[in-house]
Amino acid sequence: MTFLSLLSRGRFCALLSLLSVALALAAAPAFAQEAPDAMVKRVSADVIATIKSDPKIQAGDEARIREVMEAKLVPNFDFTRMTSLAMGRNWKSATPEQQKRLADEFQTLLVRTYSSALNKYRDETIETKPLKVAPGETEVTVRTVVIRPAGSPVQIDYSLEQTPSGWKAYDVIVGGVSLVTNYRDEFNEQVKRGGVDGLIKTLADKNKGPGTK
Repeated sequence: MTFLSLLSRGRFCALLSLLSVALALAAAPAFAQEAPDAMVKRVSADVIATIKSDPKIQAGDEARIREVMEAKLVPNFDFTRMTSLAMGRNWKSATPEQQKRLADEFQTLLVRTYSSALNKYRDETIETKPLKVAPGETEVTVRTVVIRPAGSPVQIDYSLEQTPSGWKAYDVIVGGVSLVTNYRDEFNEQVKRGGVDGLIKTLADKNKGPGTK
């Protein structure tokens, strides 16, 4: 089962962008010990308010949307780990320089995808499920549900790890389907055809093109 069998691409991107942004407020020292589910809930409320009140976002201003995504998304995702998981065993065959370029291009691709989809958000709301974190636990899954005015609720979960700078997401699971696993098939195929450099070029070419849909 693929993402596209669960949701249309546009709807998936809109939902995923909404929930991804919900994690995307840079963690201030005051929230360093904040529980991961509390963080998701707090930031969700803040970002939803921004989306609904910012006239440029509502008008579909791509520059403003990317500005918000860069400020709020990037600091709270571990793109290096996401890229390594998406690469699978091919990650170890890449040089440190290639790994950095891959992570940079993958980050840009995701930000562009979410930015392009963000202006599709209008009336969805988020319900964050309570989570009990055991003492010393450093990896958790925060479960959320997107409530849609028309259509069935969609479960979107986050895999997070605790780092010195706070909780960071390294995977997003939509209806039981992992984002990094979904990209792994595509990445593996690209590496088979053109090696690691071929994958880097493919990602770079996508990022130079029109906004990702």
